[in-house]
Amino acid sequence: MSTPAQQAANRANAQLSTGPKTAEGKQKIAHNAVKTALTGATVLLPTDDVAHYQKHIAKTFELWQPANQREEFLVQSIADTEWRLLRIPALQAATLALGRIKHADLFSDQPEDLRPMLIEAHLQEACGRQLRNLSLQESRLTRKREKDIAELTQLQSERKRVEQAKINAAVETYLRHRGEPFDPAEFGFDFSVDEIEMLVARRQYGCRNEEFIKKQAARLRAERLAA
Repeated sequence: MSTPAQQAANRANAQLSTGPKTAEGKQKIAHNAVKTALTGATVLLPTDDVAHYQKHIAKTFELWQPANQREEFLVQSIADTEWRLLRIPALQAATLALGRIKHADLFSDQPEDLRPMLIEAHLQEACGRQLRNLSLQESRLTRKREKDIAELTQLQSERKRVEQAKINAAVETYLRHRGEPFDPAEFGFDFSVDEIEMLVARRQYGCRNEEFIKKQAARLRAERLAA
């Protein structure tokens, strides 16, 4: 545990490193934060289409159907990581395009049919660091997405297994007490009796016709109320 003197020193040091004070300094830091938006907490670039990003998020949530806070966090992380991954090909193309503009006059003393290949070879060397960094970021983001998907898949599989076990227990308990007054809460179930009767009807008839299932559930309800 830190001593009072160490805590005071830490607070003093923090005051000395609170970031840039001038508007110019703050603007520079902000620009650094969104150069590629491939690292850190920044997701959107100033040039990004916010509406398109929101649609991307909505589609990802629709695909994964998170049911609790941890699942929502993982789905958001997956969506943001995919958004960053989608940016990388454009950044790679832009890096090379900028290089072609900057080095368009190179090898002017060489035969015209060789110049494009020579310029491209030069670009691979001149832009190699930026391209390698983008490739590394792509690998890192891909691993992060795979890790999040693996955790989310495991969580959802376990949640569905538990939910199915609860459904099975509710159905079996209802059937054991069929023809008697039945209160699910007395057996620790958070399903309503109407929901359980729908589940029983669906299990018994295995029919996808929802109207037919509802009619069978209504018949079960009538039997229960007549008991």
